[in-house]
Amino acid sequence: MSEFEIRAAAEDLFEAETARHQIGLLSLKHPDMTLDDAYAVQAELVRRKRAAGLGVIGWKIGLTSRAMQQALDIITPDSGILLSDMLFPDGAMIPLGRFIQPRIEAEIAFVMKAPLSGLVTREQVLAATEYVAPSLEILDTRILRADPATRATRKIYDTVADNAANAGIVLGAQRHAPDAFDLRRVGVILKRDGVVEETGLGAGVLDDPVTGILWLVHRLAEYAQGIEAGEVLLSGSFIRPVEAPPGSRFDADFGDFGRVTLNFAGE
Repeated sequence: MSEFEIRAAAEDLFEAETARHQIGLLSLKHPDMTLDDAYAVQAELVRRKRAAGLGVIGWKIGLTSRAMQQALDIITPDSGILLSDMLFPDGAMIPLGRFIQPRIEAEIAFVMKAPLSGLVTREQVLAATEYVAPSLEILDTRILRADPATRATRKIYDTVADNAANAGIVLGAQRHAPDAFDLRRVGVILKRDGVVEETGLGAGVLDDPVTGILWLVHRLAEYAQGIEAGEVLLSGSFIRPVEAPPGSRFDADFGDFGRVTLNFAGE
């Protein structure tokens, strides 16, 4: 993609989020689009948002579990940037119309006390982590999930360009040292309106949520970037995304690890 096309795609995504509508698949409009192109669109989109006054609060890692890869028919992990307007308190009520087609995932969040960059090890990730916490991620997409004419579905290029479908994050009140639990065995029961919709274990994320953080740091190293102290890192969902229609209520029970709730205003 040319610089003009990258800027145009980012502006289309910015306007789509502002107006709460979806644009067509970038992977159809730009059939030769590469992953580098997609991350360039994401970077330009984030630059546009930061120019509008938003700050960076962290990163999310997506498509790290087989559940999520199969749900979207995508096999490559991706990453996106968490911005200051994405953070919601535990138990929040999301206003009607805040998102386009929100969905919910359950994850383990890492909050960092030291920077990370380069080819770090698992031990270095744990040493740089201030605490881990239960969390919910709100996904939304400013790009159509499927093209109505061709029935082509989103590719990883679409997802990455759309800032990895970032929309919101909710941290549970519980805080744990990163070695206080076997994170592979931390589980969740996600209920929507009192009905169990999904269950999963941390091991669903690349066999260990810490491996998700490693993947992120190593990917950022390719672009001479890194993690800053104080940032929140979502290590990846170990359940499939659950639709969040107006009026829905979510309760994520992580057992001894904690609990997170979230509500969506009804029509």
